[in-house]
Amino acid sequence: MDIISTRNMSRDFIEDVLEKTKKMETIAKAKKQVDMLKGKTLATLFFEPSTRTKLSFMAAMNLLGGTVVGFDDPRTSSVKKGETLADTIRVVEGYANAIVIRHPNEGAAALAAKFSEVPIINGGDGSNQHPTQALLDMYTILKEKGKLDGLKVTLAGDLKYGRTVHSLAYALSKFDVSFVFASPPSLRMPRWIVSDLKSSGISIKEIDSIEVKSDVLYLTRIQKERFPDIEEYQRVSSAYILDEETLKELGEETMIMHPLPRVNEISPGVDNDRRAKYFVQSFYGVPTRMALLAMVMADI
Repeated sequence: MDIISTRNMSRDFIEDVLEKTKKMETIAKAKKQVDMLKGKTLATLFFEPSTRTKLSFMAAMNLLGGTVVGFDDPRTSSVKKGETLADTIRVVEGYANAIVIRHPNEGAAALAAKFSEVPIINGGDGSNQHPTQALLDMYTILKEKGKLDGLKVTLAGDLKYGRTVHSLAYALSKFDVSFVFASPPSLRMPRWIVSDLKSSGISIKEIDSIEVKSDVLYLTRIQKERFPDIEEYQRVSSAYILDEETLKELGEETMIMHPLPRVNEISPGVDNDRRAKYFVQSFYGVPTRMALLAMVMADI
């Protein structure tokens, strides 16, 4: 089983992942190793920088009793010599029971899956998808709100290049939610995603300012590395900033999320607010990825 995109994930599959994550959370909090994946090896192929995704996958595998091999800089691999992605995957599948790949090119994870006999997990492919992030986001919302149905969710910031919001929008669309997409006009959610969601009966409102009365406010970084034009980035880099002053307008029960890293879109002064859940969200990456690793390698 490959984990490539949330677009075709069913509600039943998502709920199964979340239920298994709940069981893994106890292990993750205790930080005590179990032997569920003893003798198994995970390969992490990171062609782009990563902190949370890479380390949480490593932590997840270690807690389940397995081992990790891989690289986090393609310049240290044969990619620098001109090796193709297909050949890299064919080689690495011989060393591991599953592969996590992060790559700057959209569709790279799907391509990798075509050449691999072991499960491929997408750790982010360009501005396309980041399915494991969406699943940990879903778990965070479920834990903090107690439900996924009946929520109003605002996705704000870089919705054009933001793979986290692309994945989360599709995952949440399997539930009874309504969306507010808040972004500068040049960073709107891709039209084909909006069309897909609306065809599923999802309510969507698109605005230029942050919606402060939602159940969930999910902020994203304006991604400088995705912009082909640096001047365009500079025009929108400070489009949305959540600080102590903005907090006064926020709904009393509005949960603040962010996939991290942040730059200037959330002031450090927001961190201690009871509604800020982005560091808790980051932790939930460990049990969520533990659940996924167990599913793809131990068929649990």
